[in-house]
Amino acid sequence: MDKLQWVRDELNALRQAGKYVPIRALQSPQGAWVVIGGRKLLNLCSNNYLGYANHPEVKRAAQEAIGKYGVGAGAVRSIAGTTELHEQLEREVAEFKNAEAALVYQGGLLANLGTIPVLVGKGDLVFSEELNHASIIDGVRLSSATRFVYRHSDMEDLRKQLEENRKAGRRSLVVTDGVFSMDGEIAPLPEIADLAGEFDSMVYVDDAHGEGVLGDHGRGIVDHFHLSGKVDVEMGTFSKATGSIGGFVAGPSELIELLKQKARPFLFSSALNPGDAAAVMRSIQLMRSDDSPLRRLWSNSDALKSGLKKNGFDTGRSQTPITPVMLMDERRTLEFSRMLYAEEGVFASPIVYPTVPQGKARIRLIPSAVHSHDDIRFAVDAFVHTGQKLGLI
Repeated sequence: MDKLQWVRDELNALRQAGKYVPIRALQSPQGAWVVIGGRKLLNLCSNNYLGYANHPEVKRAAQEAIGKYGVGAGAVRSIAGTTELHEQLEREVAEFKNAEAALVYQGGLLANLGTIPVLVGKGDLVFSEELNHASIIDGVRLSSATRFVYRHSDMEDLRKQLEENRKAGRRSLVVTDGVFSMDGEIAPLPEIADLAGEFDSMVYVDDAHGEGVLGDHGRGIVDHFHLSGKVDVEMGTFSKATGSIGGFVAGPSELIELLKQKARPFLFSSALNPGDAAAVMRSIQLMRSDDSPLRRLWSNSDALKSGLKKNGFDTGRSQTPITPVMLMDERRTLEFSRMLYAEEGVFASPIVYPTVPQGKARIRLIPSAVHSHDDIRFAVDAFVHTGQKLGLI
């Protein structure tokens, strides 16, 4: 009896349903154009918003840190893995976010998994946005708190959930994505903060796609809405606009101290590598000193959306550079992506179930600061050619 036949059966079912997504390996650095399989392709599916993943100053900072500190931290933060670089980075993050303190994790997913179970536990409540990222959902599950899900960006439903359930628990947490990664919408954070205050609840925002994109010099959604002091925890990643790897939370200094004592990824997984910590620090310094990449990012985003809409494509309700091209059908989306790749020289990955709901398949595009306007025109033309071939426009 073959104990792993079920694996082949599941893979075949994915292929037959049009939900098997190919994974392509890059042979070049992240940038406006990348090399895959020996071909140069326009890259429109990277989170490298500001182009810092291959920025010469960011690379130099990593190289210098490796020369001084080595390639690995060698231990968890609470034993022997904390270097002066980690503490410098945490001060840099806190200052950038206008927060009292910050804690650096090894990734954004780990930031959510590590922080949420410290904030709430059994007997506590979480009011979670319907479209929250999987790492938030998993963090809430790990906490053992009772979860209530409110409808997407529906403040009347959040109020109703709070009115009906808040008194049933001790501590309460309202948690939301800042920018919804598959749709590009911005959460109504001012209203969320007001409701949380009214019902004695903490506010936690996952700003993974807002860092480097929203607010003054890319400080994020809290700065964008001028909510400093009204949001208890800001969480973010260093793997998107910042161009490296890692994650963080920023908030009150006493909360950060508690996380250092109780957050499991901090206590049980080796620290962020020195080169990565130095690279992140340099990226933040670049953001603070020059917002021209941020302005180019938004200019490219506006041009891409305008060109696609003018030619009949549905880009949903995006309010950020995240640009979903809504094709709905899974098979059609996979074929559209394949044709872009094979015939038009455009790398744009399909997004299908379970990443998005059934029947909501799309190709998610993310322009960057390092794309030129010619690149954006090339992308729009490629979508037009492919859409015409498939009879979609």
